[in-house]
Amino acid sequence: MAQPLTRINRLERELHLRQLQVRRLLQITQAINNNVSAGDLFQMYRSFLSSELGVNEMALFVRESEHDERWQLATSIGVDDLPTDLDYADELQRLKRPGNIDEPDHPLFRHFEHVVPVLHKERPIAFILIGSFTDEEDMFERVQIITTISNVIAVAIENKRLFRRQIEQERLEADLDLGAKVQQMLIPKELPTNDFYELSAIYRPKLGVGGDYFDYREFADGKLVFCIGDFTGKGVSAALLMANFQANFHTLIRKRTDLHAFVTEINESVYRITNGDRFVTFFVAEYDRSAHQLHYVNAGHPPAVLVSENGFQLLDKGTTVLGSIDELPVLEVGTVDLPPQALIVTYTDGLTDLQSAAGETFEEEILYQFARRQHYRSAGLFNENLLAKLEEFRQDNEYPDDLTILTCRIFGE
Repeated sequence: MAQPLTRINRLERELHLRQLQVRRLLQITQAINNNVSAGDLFQMYRSFLSSELGVNEMALFVRESEHDERWQLATSIGVDDLPTDLDYADELQRLKRPGNIDEPDHPLFRHFEHVVPVLHKERPIAFILIGSFTDEEDMFERVQIITTISNVIAVAIENKRLFRRQIEQERLEADLDLGAKVQQMLIPKELPTNDFYELSAIYRPKLGVGGDYFDYREFADGKLVFCIGDFTGKGVSAALLMANFQANFHTLIRKRTDLHAFVTEINESVYRITNGDRFVTFFVAEYDRSAHQLHYVNAGHPPAVLVSENGFQLLDKGTTVLGSIDELPVLEVGTVDLPPQALIVTYTDGLTDLQSAAGETFEEEILYQFARRQHYRSAGLFNENLLAKLEEFRQDNEYPDDLTILTCRIFGE
């Protein structure tokens, strides 16, 4: 009579465990559907293992982030002396299959008897280390229940992480899309061409929206002002700063003050907006047709190149970047008496950051020598030939940054 009773007792115990499992799975599923925080899920998990399954020692390790090889202790039971200076990744990665642990002298594993790795798409996303139980009966069933519950918890946490990443990615894409739309409204769609001068541009933002900017303004007295700049930052923040800068550019340049006063004022306006946290490198030039002179200021920007049949000259006089300090310490306006025919090439550092397949950069000297050979070209044809040379130079390499080139051809009298 004793044998059937023992079997019935065991069946009753197993049924009780299964009922616990189903009940707790239902509660955890409802919590996940209600978007309970990871901390609360871990607390439910810990409570179930401790109070209902009688686990005396347990440690749950999860990845710190999706692409991170580091592991962190998410929750534990009965272990307060786990080593903090141990590389958990190296120790855990060798436990690739569920099974027993028999390492009583190991600083991490000495508390535990079982390991359960949780896999998601064949990669480990969690490790559960289990020690002793208050009741040693039905050990196999208890470990199986822990495995099931742990898989549900770990996958839920992983899905939360992936969902957060998706939301962040969507925000970034929306930010870039809005920034690109704002920026496209700021960049001139057409550039002037007449008997006296011609402007042509190459404009390639790396991510659809970048920090490069160029602009121009023509006046009834025949003068032409053109500029190029490179803003720190990307996305909407850079586009909004650029929009404000463009508004100030056109407002201040219409006052027809000299370039010294213009650059001083536009620096103050950028500093007011950014409080010195953002800045812009900037080159601005004014062509005076009647005097056949070029006045310019280079504010921390790669020097523009003035090219003619007599050679080339770097336009490097000016000041520091705009917006980093409220008052520019030094500001020099450069003046050049132009030769009868001249080509002025301005660019952002995306040009000289470009690399060949051999790892060589498109250095300034390459540009200077190319410009000397092409100085007689129109601005449009010069840019077309320069772009072809850049494509040949980079081959399969991507452009590392935004690329902008603004070329001005002066025809003279």
